[in-house]
Amino acid sequence: MRLQSWLVAAFGLLSLVALIVVSMLASSRKSQDIFAELNQLNNHHRLVEMNLRRLRSDVNLSGIFVRDYLLDIERERAPEYRQQIAEFRRTNMTTLDELKALIEADDRSLNLQVKLEDYWETFEPLFDWTPAEKVARSAGFLRREVVPRREAALALANDIEALNNTNLAAQRQAVAGRLAAFRSDLHRLLWQTVLLGLGVAAIVVFRLRVLEQRWLTAEQQMRALSQQLVNAQEEERKRLSRELHDHVAQMLTGLRMEIGRIERTSAGTAPAVAECKHLVDELFRTVRNLSLGLRPSMLDDFGLQAALEWHVRDFMGRYALNVELTMEGDFESLPDKHRTCVYRVVQEAMTNCARHAHATHIRIDATTNGEQLRVTVADDGVGLDPVRRHSGLGLRGIDERVKDLEGTMSLTSAASAGTTMVVRLPLPTKRAMEMEMALARATG
Repeated sequence: MRLQSWLVAAFGLLSLVALIVVSMLASSRKSQDIFAELNQLNNHHRLVEMNLRRLRSDVNLSGIFVRDYLLDIERERAPEYRQQIAEFRRTNMTTLDELKALIEADDRSLNLQVKLEDYWETFEPLFDWTPAEKVARSAGFLRREVVPRREAALALANDIEALNNTNLAAQRQAVAGRLAAFRSDLHRLLWQTVLLGLGVAAIVVFRLRVLEQRWLTAEQQMRALSQQLVNAQEEERKRLSRELHDHVAQMLTGLRMEIGRIERTSAGTAPAVAECKHLVDELFRTVRNLSLGLRPSMLDDFGLQAALEWHVRDFMGRYALNVELTMEGDFESLPDKHRTCVYRVVQEAMTNCARHAHATHIRIDATTNGEQLRVTVADDGVGLDPVRRHSGLGLRGIDERVKDLEGTMSLTSAASAGTTMVVRLPLPTKRAMEMEMALARATG
């Protein structure tokens, strides 16, 4: 079973489109996953950093607050300072709980909690001191008790921040690896798509090339067949015209002479003899018209110009149209194919003007300059129907005759403005014409 070309092309193109769509969807989903992971990683790091900053800020602010309390010698405000320290501690522990929820529980986080609790418990005895004890013991207390604990807690917070930065760098490195793998997958999909597209294009181009070659071969064969049919038709017309002219017409002439002899020798002119004479005359005119219609002998005997002039006179007599014929150049030396082509082109064009264009005036111009033969047929009719332009057998026949001689035909038409047909035929060189004439003489 032979697979049709459009099925192969359609399957290849659909496969290519499907691969592109699937690769785009997969790439989009994977890129969204990577960017979501990277965004989540950055948000986690930002939250850890924010909690560490709040934790350090609370510790530093508490130290400043305790310093202000120790410098204040009035004991009446001790409950207020105690409450404020308790608020700092509660906020600090809440921040620590949020931090522990964000980071993995390890020795650093546990030690930080212990250090912070120890740091905050250090402030409990301060609020029971008298003003004299504040003055006497504050400096040593801050230096020995508060500052070391605060520094230890802040050092652990810095360690946790360093660990967080390290984890962030490692996770970003992992994301970068996934991104590199994603780019590699994209490149692989791109090359697969390109290769598939090239394969489909190669198959389609190859198939189109094969079909084009077949079409050209078929067109050449059809053109050769059409030309053979035209030549066979022309030869058959020539043979029939000669048969009618040389045999049938001569037999009718002989019959006419016999009827005349009978008429002269008979005692009287019988009506039957006169009727036979009239019928023979009508038959003779019919045969002559058929012979001239098939192929006028003057085209071979007297040339193209004489044949066209006769055809124009006969056409005006039959259709009552005004036809103007102008011929300039040497038409005597034209090859037989060119004479026949021009005669048939003019004949068919004039017939179309009379039957379809409803023209009242036709102008025919034929010129030759030794290199090209140009024939123009223009009328003042209703114009050319676009449907008939592409489906008319007469125009196709003209086009085939012209193309066989490597010529061109052009039509220009407008509604109610008439139609103009221009035919251009390249003429063979003088040497080629001499060789053709010699060959024609040799073949009789």
